Amino acid sequence: MKPIPDSMKAVVLTGHGDLDKLEYRDCPIPSVGADEVLIEVHACGMNNTDVWVRQGAYGTDEDPQAVASWRRGKATLEFPRIQGTDTVGEIVAVGAGVDSARIGERVIVDFSIYNGDGISLADIDYIGHGRDGGYAEYCAVPAENAHRIDSPMSDAELATFCCAYLTAEHMLDRAAVASGERVLISGAAGGVGGALIQLCRARGAIPYAITSSDKADAVRALGAEGIALRDDGDWVAQVQSMLMGEHIDVVADVVAGPLFKDLINLLRPEGRYTTAGAFGGAVVELDLRTVYLKHLQIHGSSQGTRAAFLRLLGYIEAGKISANLFATYPLSEFHRAQRDFIAKRYVGKLVVMPDRFYQAVNRLTA
Repeated sequence: MKPIPDSMKAVVLTGHGDLDKLEYRDCPIPSVGADEVLIEVHACGMNNTDVWVRQGAYGTDEDPQAVASWRRGKATLEFPRIQGTDTVGEIVAVGAGVDSARIGERVIVDFSIYNGDGISLADIDYIGHGRDGGYAEYCAVPAENAHRIDSPMSDAELATFCCAYLTAEHMLDRAAVASGERVLISGAAGGVGGALIQLCRARGAIPYAITSSDKADAVRALGAEGIALRDDGDWVAQVQSMLMGEHIDVVADVVAGPLFKDLINLLRPEGRYTTAGAFGGAVVELDLRTVYLKHLQIHGSSQGTRAAFLRLLGYIEAGKISANLFATYPLSEFHRAQRDFIAKRYVGKLVVMPDRFYQAVNRLTA
């Protein structure tokens, strides 16, 4: 059994605001409840949700500009909070109700706090928001959320999957995407967008992507059937041209903003629109006549079900999807990592690692 220190380094969110609200500091090792495990964190992926929660950028039903966290009216976020959803590491201790044989397991964390035994996600929360997450050297989670993983991928590669790919898989579930259907994906160079491309392929659907010209080759390499360049002429005409007379069955959108109206218009009659983000703008123009005259379905989606997470694990272990890791950072340089994340000058995922693991990996690859 590995020795466990008395304290750890962590990045702590102290309130809504700018990067100065994130402090790298010493914290006590998390206590472990009866049905929980303590994970020595090896890597943790970065996500848009981290930034929006820090900024309080979720608004309310009444005021889109209001400072509010991810759960809006339900105050499950408490400060100080250690964020970080995409945790990969090793179980080093277990609670009284957990088999000690689990110590030593390499695990990937399902970050969802389900708050129920069924499939409803109406009352869902997540690790890194409703409780402390993986931007730390150690993290305690419910034992059921720590899944043993058998994969040749590195810890940093595995840390690219959880939030982005589970979100993407649930988007496709919500829209009931089937084999042979054509799916138009916005924000295709990001974590969720790239995941959507791969997960469409995994279920036999045909992904088409919208991205910028400087990221087109990388997005094509992920498996996009065709690409429309939003910064090079009329991207709607490009979509119509590459379809060669066929139609879009599903739009999977994480951008919204000024793209939304055209995305809706590109759907075939009885098509489906599914969204899990709006980093291009949350307040959009919608002609409801288009929705009802074309018999469209609109699906909101966030996180995913237990079944979707297990399906995702199956894809990883079977090699049906691959990691889209762009860069890693030491936890102590979290501000730099988040600035680079916000700049979006990359394709794929950024991952932070506790300094000793980051240094060990970089010594091996130097």
